Amino acid sequence: MKKNIILLLAMFTMIMLAGCQAITGESRELKLAHNQSLDHPIHLSLVEFGRLVEEKSNNELTVKIYANGQLGSEREVIELTQTGAVDVAKVSASALEGFESDYSIFSLPYVFEDYEEFEIVMNNDEITDQLYYQTENIGFIGLTYYNAGTRHLYTKDKEVTSLEEMRGLKVRVQPSQTSVRMVEALGGIPTPMAYGEVYTALQSGVIDAAENNETALVGNNHGEVAKYYMYTGHQIVPDMLIMNAERFEHLTDEEKEIVKEAAVESTMYHEGIWTETIEEFTVIAKERMGVEFVDVDKSIFIEAVQPLHKEYAANEKTRDIYQLIKGGTLSE
Repeated sequence: MKKNIILLLAMFTMIMLAGCQAITGESRELKLAHNQSLDHPIHLSLVEFGRLVEEKSNNELTVKIYANGQLGSEREVIELTQTGAVDVAKVSASALEGFESDYSIFSLPYVFEDYEEFEIVMNNDEITDQLYYQTENIGFIGLTYYNAGTRHLYTKDKEVTSLEEMRGLKVRVQPSQTSVRMVEALGGIPTPMAYGEVYTALQSGVIDAAENNETALVGNNHGEVAKYYMYTGHQIVPDMLIMNAERFEHLTDEEKEIVKEAAVESTMYHEGIWTETIEEFTVIAKERMGVEFVDVDKSIFIEAVQPLHKEYAANEKTRDIYQLIKGGTLSE
């Protein structure tokens, strides 16, 4: 209760400050919120984004970062960005699914064959322009994406390499309906919960498994309680950098270009440190935490989720983005 009251007060303060600044026009500070720790590659890349904005604008624009979920969950931060209480936010594409159906494409299992195909998509202006500006009418736009790795399954105490072993497995998923449907299709029991609750849930047996990239094992200490990491490669869900649409529109043309350039350059910076971090954390998880990494035959999982692909291809809300990714754009 106390935590909720403090959070509500913080949100109220941010909204009041945003209102005052909009009236006076005095603030040149962009408030940026995200939910990762200060040593996470995402935070370091957002620091680089801030540095670039300040350097390119000769410090006329500054960026203040609120890390570690200080301003709330990802959904709460998206809502704060809609109102303008937060100017910029880093959130998972899965969290955006509840605001714009196009973003659910990233939670569709095995929509990308590999990371190379994912990169082709994310560097295709036709696709990203559709994504980034689809939400302008509800208060925010996209600026860029960050590599959040390939998501794999990890369990507390057993290998899972078949659909039989998946049956009845309680798996934590992000609050994404597509991710829920994915686990159901594989025979598991989906359990949506906040990321910060996963460690305790694994430890206590509330869940049997979770799914994420390798940074979760070390950066969030999940490797202390989860000893098997299966390379299922079921999703490639990027992190997205979004910005309040009205705040962006009130920037000068030069400042708009500065923000967009800084965002893209921070994505390039992120690629390098992300790769290094994954390699480093994998070694730590193996050698210091005793996590066993297991290769699996993905074909059985791919086949099991094909009904979801057929639904996406037929649904009027998702078929355009699905065909854009799986159809003519990538085959031309």
